[in-house]
Amino acid sequence: MKILVTGAAGFIGSHLCEKLLTDPGNEVVGVDTFIGPTPRELKQYNVQNLLQQSRFQLTEADLLTVDLKSMLSGVDVVYHLAGMPGVRSSWGKDFDPYVTNNILVTQRLLEAAKDLPLKKFIYASTSSVYGEKVGKVTEDAYLTPLSPYGITKLTGEHLCHVYLRSYNVPVVTVRFFTVYGPRQRPDMAFHRFIAQILKGEPVTIFGDGNQSRDFTYISDCIDGIFPLAYQEGLIGQTINIGGKERATVNEVIALIEQMTGKQARFHYSETVSGEPRHTWADISNAQKLLGYNPNISLKEGLAKEVDYIRFVYQI
Repeated sequence: MKILVTGAAGFIGSHLCEKLLTDPGNEVVGVDTFIGPTPRELKQYNVQNLLQQSRFQLTEADLLTVDLKSMLSGVDVVYHLAGMPGVRSSWGKDFDPYVTNNILVTQRLLEAAKDLPLKKFIYASTSSVYGEKVGKVTEDAYLTPLSPYGITKLTGEHLCHVYLRSYNVPVVTVRFFTVYGPRQRPDMAFHRFIAQILKGEPVTIFGDGNQSRDFTYISDCIDGIFPLAYQEGLIGQTINIGGKERATVNEVIALIEQMTGKQARFHYSETVSGEPRHTWADISNAQKLLGYNPNISLKEGLAKEVDYIRFVYQI
């Protein structure tokens, strides 16, 4: 298969490309604009092994202006992972790039795909579309995003459904729950916590630290979305991709302290507008449709990310 991955130099995108290339029948075309909170040098590090592969091609391009018809020529499957991430930075004057990269780009891709014989158009969404919920959340829950970021990702979902209904674009939507691990963006919590503790800097905590998340290790996430390219009967489905364990921020920091042998110094800040107090994925749909079974414990996953950050920062 010929597979297009947008956001290929990013955290999830680079891992996905590597997994797709384990199938010798796949050719992967990656596209990335090298913008956003991840510095260019880290994105270049993410793809350095991929660039050695003869069945991988990376294009640095803006999806808003690139010739998508040409890029999509001969493509069987699209994984649309590109977008502007982050809840905290989506407010106020910083909202414009979220509209551009999460809504306009998605519409442009769908428009280019509508007349092509694609097998799948896989749209990467987020748990942020759910808002504040109690207990495990299923895909059919009422969606009430708390942030402008969540609104743009939900708008992308609606666009996908419109193009599925009107033009039969073969859309499958996945909603990620707090993915972590090596190559995680520097602005994400685990990356920040580990780097701050290793450097002896104060650990910034928004709120009281008792907020909890459903944490998904990167290899589990990839094992969940890899089969989407192959599995039949998924068109129109929305699927939660959650992790093996939930924990509070305070519990995570305690684990990092144990692993590093360093005591954290805390700086408490105000609760961030737009972030739910708790997240918890009901993954029964992924289990049924994909045989999904996350198996990396939080302790094991955190240890791998600690090793990665020690290497990146030479700490």
